[in-house]
Amino acid sequence: MTSNFSVKITVNAKDKTKAIFDSINTDNEFYPDNPTKTKMKLKDEIVISIQSNHISHLRANLNSTLRLIQASYDTIESIDNS
Repeated sequence: MTSNFSVKITVNAKDKTKAIFDSINTDNEFYPDNPTKTKMKLKDEIVISIQSNHISHLRANLNSTLRLIQASYDTIESIDNS
């Protein structure tokens, strides 16, 4: 029996949302060996859906994605405040 795990998160960073999306989606598009199924969409906010048969893969991908979002946001903030 295989389990299927999934998570869906949304991110709204106001005027920085599109820049963050462009940054993290590039990473997602160029990682063909990703053991999870990760989809990202941009509307008024970033919607990220992750699916995996292994919870450890899902957790690792989610943690990496959240760290990338935070790093992107922090970088944009540091430039805006310069």
